[in-house]
Amino acid sequence: MRTKYNIKWYGLFSAILLVAAGLWSATATAQDTIKVGIITDRVGNSAAWAKPIEAGLELALSEINGAGGVLGKKIELVYESDQSKPDVSATKARKLIDAGVVAILSITNSPSTQQAQTVTMNAKMVHMTPANSAGYLTTKLKNPYFFQMGPLGSTQIRTLMAYNKKNNFKRVALVKDNSGLGTYLGKIFRQSLEAGGTKVVAEQTIEIGSTDAIPQMQKVRAAKPDAIYHSGIVVSAMATFFKAYHQLGLKQPVLGSFNLSIPKYLEVIPGMMEGVAFIDAYDPDKAQSKAFAAAYKKKHGKTPFSLPAYGYDGLKVLVSAIKRAGSTNNEKLRSAMAATKGYVGVLGAKGQSVNFTKNRAGFSVDGAVVRIIKKNTHGPVVHSGTKN
Repeated sequence: MRTKYNIKWYGLFSAILLVAAGLWSATATAQDTIKVGIITDRVGNSAAWAKPIEAGLELALSEINGAGGVLGKKIELVYESDQSKPDVSATKARKLIDAGVVAILSITNSPSTQQAQTVTMNAKMVHMTPANSAGYLTTKLKNPYFFQMGPLGSTQIRTLMAYNKKNNFKRVALVKDNSGLGTYLGKIFRQSLEAGGTKVVAEQTIEIGSTDAIPQMQKVRAAKPDAIYHSGIVVSAMATFFKAYHQLGLKQPVLGSFNLSIPKYLEVIPGMMEGVAFIDAYDPDKAQSKAFAAAYKKKHGKTPFSLPAYGYDGLKVLVSAIKRAGSTNNEKLRSAMAATKGYVGVLGAKGQSVNFTKNRAGFSVDGAVVRIIKKNTHGPVVHSGTKN
């Protein structure tokens, strides 16, 4: 016979079993996924290009998990937004590590990525940026766990110079913004131009938040350059450059960094970029790009461009390394990432591939392409590589 005390103990025992079962279930569920941390920017200066990269990540995620995941588990993306603030980015990296991620992808700006890297380096965690182009990210800290896939600034300017070799520009102007990456790219552009025998006759900076670039462009006009090189990164600041360019009636060719591959410009200043040549890492006529575009359009309902491709290739490269490592162990994964060679993805010119075996900046020096803006759209590739 059950007494009221037996009933109480029975109820308590049952409750304990239920709690234990719940804890076991939660643990099992957590172990059924491989978590990858994503440090993004959803409200700051990098949001215009971080959001499209997220869309590419999500497409890759659906394909990877639809094919069964990796190592018998599904991939789970854990997002944190750092507002393009370096100190916040470092805090977000710590939070993701505490959440149990096996690697981190940074799709925010370069200074923030660099600060987050100080945290991941101490944790000996694989950390990669699919799109950042600042070369110091893989050289300054000498961090064997960090990798990048964006076209370096030196690759961008060398590709532009190769494309324009036939024009023989000897006197050029350089326009940039005061963002960390804009300033860095401006430095790299100037060094490369001058090393190649081109004189920079004017260099102007457009402040972030400014609504008028007439004074800067008047100085550019007075210097009478043959062409204008553009290394800015922030859409709003560089949009003021194009407005001032037209207001002053300038006619010099404009040659821009990969920042101009962002379609946002075509929306903000429609019709103001006709004939502009820009660096891109995306050739829409490439076989891999066509397959990617079809899948992207099916999932998101619109035609993709380079930014989603960075996220797509970035996650695919990381998952490929996890598969080859056969483990999510930090050291095994680092070793597998460092052995990545010959990975042909969506990004890069035809015939080029990702290669981390020579250095941790895996984008090919001949992987960038030049495209021309025509009728307010990104036109076909007109040049590729750093050779004339």
